[in-house]
Amino acid sequence: MDDLEEIRRRKLMELQAQRQREMEELQRQEELRRQIEAQKKAILRAILEPEAKERLARIRLAHPEVAEAVENQLIALAQSGRINQKISDELLKEILKRAMPKKRETRIIRK
Repeated sequence: MDDLEEIRRRKLMELQAQRQREMEELQRQEELRRQIEAQKKAILRAILEPEAKERLARIRLAHPEVAEAVENQLIALAQSGRINQKISDELLKEILKRAMPKKRETRIIRK
């Protein structure tokens, strides 16, 4: 009986240690995600005028995937040195027009 209890106790300790490692890994991943998000915000703050930044925030509410794609594109351009001035609201509108998915026209045919 003592051997069985010892095996159970050891197994329980192993499971607890594994759970602890998993929790630590999740915390590291969350911290890394927060750091990356903070860096993205800092870069966007540096390259976007306030009106453009607000527009991008509103687009994120309606179309998060489009906003993410545009943000990543702008960050890549900024990091490669291809953006040499702040992006205005008008320029952002043009970028968004190209990035937004095309709307499908719905036609109703009556017979």
